[in-house]
Amino acid sequence: MKNYCIVILFCLTATILFAQADTSKDSISEKLLFSNKAETEKWLIKNNIPALGIGYIEDGKIKEAKVYGFLEKGRPAPNNAIFTIASLTKPITAMVVLKLIDAGKWSLDEPIYKYWLDPDLMNDPRVKTLTTRFILSHRSGFPNWRSENADNKLSFIAEPGTKYHYSGEGFEYLRKAVERKFGKSLDLLANELIFQPAQMNDTKFFWGAGIDETRFAKPYDKDGNLYNDASINSKSASAAFGVLTTVKDYSRFLIFVMNGAGIKKKLYDEMVADQTQIKAHQYYGLGWMVDEIEDENVITHGGVGKGTQTIIFMLPRSKKGLVIFTNSGNGGDAYIPVIQKYLGKKGREIIDVETK
Repeated sequence: MKNYCIVILFCLTATILFAQADTSKDSISEKLLFSNKAETEKWLIKNNIPALGIGYIEDGKIKEAKVYGFLEKGRPAPNNAIFTIASLTKPITAMVVLKLIDAGKWSLDEPIYKYWLDPDLMNDPRVKTLTTRFILSHRSGFPNWRSENADNKLSFIAEPGTKYHYSGEGFEYLRKAVERKFGKSLDLLANELIFQPAQMNDTKFFWGAGIDETRFAKPYDKDGNLYNDASINSKSASAAFGVLTTVKDYSRFLIFVMNGAGIKKKLYDEMVADQTQIKAHQYYGLGWMVDEIEDENVITHGGVGKGTQTIIFMLPRSKKGLVIFTNSGNGGDAYIPVIQKYLGKKGREIIDVETK
């Protein structure tokens, strides 16, 4: 899985170039785009995107939760279609851990080696400096995945806490430590601390009982080919990717977070504070990326996987939010038109930060 920031930047930039090069817009009414099902689905076919889900939050409430297109060829997608959301799993994991911290059951800055020590790091003293803060802000010092190493073993590529490097391994390391301490799997903790309070009844960490597979938006590559990969159908919880959910459920999650998630203000402020700078006007807090625009900071994150491209934005001061789910390797082509349609001027400012 590629670095999320680089992939999202590529997708947004490619969308701009696509829009500039497109000479056949006359066949589609842009005024009706995302408000008219027929016109929207015509646009999706043109962009080779099977399904597009849009959740729009206004005044702190779900204003819209729609899905356009097809679960697979010949099967229209219902509004409660289930998507796999790739790295949009990470903010859920982060909120589980922040809830535990808020309850005084976990520490943001305590080294976590006493709860979990990966066998590959037994002889590396740097593991004793690894904390939850460093992991949630992507300063664990780990690569994205250990598979990037020739020996497939986990190792540090930087001292923990010193350098930004997006890492799924960091989140998995944290999951193992939390599960070891509490004797509960991540999915059970999430259900108790996040899914039930936020009324996310259609959200699961992995395939199993309770998931209606007839509503699943199957993943497609950029050429329109259906993926048939066993890794998509995981049977255990990952902290970094793989959650299955609906547009409405993830919109409920955003509202839950915008309303404070039931954690103390001091910790919430830490969550959205500049923990590590990525580039001008963009940084990572704890589990969330933050874009700085003119009037307010925008909390954001995205996900990229096989046949999955997803992204969300929260504007806590304006009480607005936007969820964009796709089941396509071309899904990034939908981002800019949707952002501009729903967030207007602020959306254009977000695009400016994301693409520079």
